[in-house]
Amino acid sequence: MGIPKRIKVTSGQHSLVDDIPFQLPVQCAPSPVLMAAFPINADKAEAALPAEVHPLRLRNNKGLLVVTVINYLGTNIGKYIEYSIGIACTHGLKPAPPLLPLLLMNTFGTGQYVLELPVSTKISVKGGKGIWGMPKHQGNLDFKIGDNTVSSQYDLDGQLVTYIEIARPSFSFLPLLNIPAVNYCAFRGMLMKSSIYIKGWAGMKLFKFAKAKLVLGDHPHADVLKTLEIENQPLMTAFIPGVVGTLDDHIESWFLHQAEPPSTPPEGFESVIDLPQDETWPPSPSAPIIGETFGNLNR
Repeated sequence: MGIPKRIKVTSGQHSLVDDIPFQLPVQCAPSPVLMAAFPINADKAEAALPAEVHPLRLRNNKGLLVVTVINYLGTNIGKYIEYSIGIACTHGLKPAPPLLPLLLMNTFGTGQYVLELPVSTKISVKGGKGIWGMPKHQGNLDFKIGDNTVSSQYDLDGQLVTYIEIARPSFSFLPLLNIPAVNYCAFRGMLMKSSIYIKGWAGMKLFKFAKAKLVLGDHPHADVLKTLEIENQPLMTAFIPGVVGTLDDHIESWFLHQAEPPSTPPEGFESVIDLPQDETWPPSPSAPIIGETFGNLNR
């Protein structure tokens, strides 16, 4: 556990990838992040995942939908918000036993498969998708920290996609000492695996003490989420006031495969090659927060 030695040794070195300059490591300034994990139907989740990626199963055929939003206050490519929606998963030829992947994370390739990853800026799309294969696209995002709640709204094309709000924990008591987190994404017809190391102090609530609200809007990007049978009681919520994330520049990939030849070509480099290194944000989200609502906050 912890940051790999190579990342430490190359600290301070410079790289130029796809004409984007980096000073290693690829790391953010201390930035606030909110998280919420909702139980879902694991069989429904399986249908949303590619081959060799399986929902992390809890008991009683339950999986997890994980929403993570971070307001990056400083990175190699400027400031931006990143709004991640993923399914907790394992990676391998066969599904893993229930619960065990939470303990043996390396053995079962435990992580999350990212379904949706809007960001504020085009340069974040260019780097995150073009280099690491993350399904980034520009969206209308905000990140609001109140005395009692933390929230984030995601709009696209003038419509609400999702809104997440959690009860803000009173204290950030749990130390995170460069905890590894694995992301799986689909790009260029390949399954891409990347890792980020999380450091900070987290305020966390579990089980009946976790309070959150998730609203799914009418935009088509929310359609797959509506098939997952999201439950109202979140398993976990967390707020980290000042996380430091270190993104590993090492990535892995495998060919995606299916029984029949694909009927349409997958998204490729054409989606990022001509993107400018633009750090401009679009307008803040303004769509009404109306839609299918899950959770137990304010109920």
